[in-house]
Amino acid sequence: MIVYGIKNCNTVKSALEWLKKKRIEFEFHDYKSKGITEAKLKDWSKQVGWESLVNKRGTTWRQLDEATQKKITNEKAAIALMLEKTSVIKRPLIEENGKVLTLGFDEAMYKKIL
Repeated sequence: MIVYGIKNCNTVKSALEWLKKKRIEFEFHDYKSKGITEAKLKDWSKQVGWESLVNKRGTTWRQLDEATQKKITNEKAAIALMLEKTSVIKRPLIEENGKVLTLGFDEAMYKKIL
């Protein structure tokens, strides 16, 4: 199982703490240090939709100028943005064997899925 995110994100910290408390083994992939591939983003987009991957509530999105935000209307534009600004990717994203298990942190969902 791989947890994708950014180590200094509070939501990611909460998810990692929960996983550790439950003694669930995982590998952590930090977008900031390891980056993310276009192929991986396309695969996730097919599974959960590009709209779900773009965190429009986060600081990174809010700091974008309005013109840039309005250009994000399709998968191609969203993936280009996520490659350029990895912190706009919703997190954490948990993947196992290439399948997205969950996006974001919701303790009830984690209990159900993990």
